[in-house]
Amino acid sequence: MKSVLIAPRKYVQGRGVLGELGEYLKPMGKKALVLWDECVKGIVGDTVAASLAAAGIELVDVLFEGEATGDERGRVGKIAKESGAEISVGVGGGKVLDVAKAVAVDCGLKMVTCPTIASNDSPTSAASVWYDENHNFTGFDCWPFNPDLVLVDTQVVVGGPVRAFVAGIGDALSTWIEAEAARKSRANNIAGGQPTMAAMALARLAFDTLIDHALDAKRDVELGVVTPAVEKVVEANVLLSGLGFESGGLATAHMIGNLLSNVPECRQAGLMHGEKVGFGIAAQLCLDDEYDVDDKYAVFDFQIQLGLPVTFADLNLEGIARERLESFAEACAGEGSLCHNHPFKVTAADIVDAMIAADALGQKRKDIIGDM
Repeated sequence: MKSVLIAPRKYVQGRGVLGELGEYLKPMGKKALVLWDECVKGIVGDTVAASLAAAGIELVDVLFEGEATGDERGRVGKIAKESGAEISVGVGGGKVLDVAKAVAVDCGLKMVTCPTIASNDSPTSAASVWYDENHNFTGFDCWPFNPDLVLVDTQVVVGGPVRAFVAGIGDALSTWIEAEAARKSRANNIAGGQPTMAAMALARLAFDTLIDHALDAKRDVELGVVTPAVEKVVEANVLLSGLGFESGGLATAHMIGNLLSNVPECRQAGLMHGEKVGFGIAAQLCLDDEYDVDDKYAVFDFQIQLGLPVTFADLNLEGIARERLESFAEACAGEGSLCHNHPFKVTAADIVDAMIAADALGQKRKDIIGDM
């Protein structure tokens, strides 16, 4: 049995650091492919272009075409090869970063991620999550190395949607809950081994940081201000959660969250990854007989206060029939599923019952909080 921890080579976070991007890229090469969408380019494009120009780095400007698909990976990779780029830089949300990471691997380039929202823990990871052209989750790839640089400008993050920030909290909140389940079952992490003490400590630090600071940080982001609470929660959402999930382990919360992407009503509601994982947390807590009841209620209440989903209604699935849940759960509990990273057997029936129990408990806790 071996323990494995993986991590990016450098992590930089702070107000205004996107303006230093060129200096950080200098040792990596002289030509950088930058993948972003039109919205992000409109917000940070001038800053990035000026920083690269000042550092003498040529910019290969590529607009993202909307989904992290195999076709998009191939299209951007072709541009990277034809342009002679030496660095692949993703600027934006998780899907942009995932394609940029894949291109770096495919083309032998340096890998750089610059998240403009703290909506998930993708930026630090050696992994990409894939979807089809209809936005259905199709799987993920694990890469042989992590980003050479992760650069997070907190001034840009607080200018983004508050909902995206909260979704990142949902994604990060699951990290220790899932890693602890996987540790107990001795399941291998994504890094290919058992979690180190450092990985578990980082996962727990992410959880504790969010419990202590997330509500204050959400309020500060609503005001558009960078505060110590915001800096701590951004680090928890991006760095601590990224290291914790990848070198700790995943379980039911992420399996449910990933597969909710394939449910039409959830797509219609435009739910973000961390929001779907939020309901996955609720279901996992109702599945695990070792999780303390008072702690479970506290997590439900915390998610409700943040506005994360804990009921079917929150997912645009109010009144969903058990038969549909059974079909969903069969896929969830299939061979190789993350749901099997528990120290007990998990069946499709267990998943259905846990989801129904989570919905009922979520409604009950909402009623209690509403009466306070």
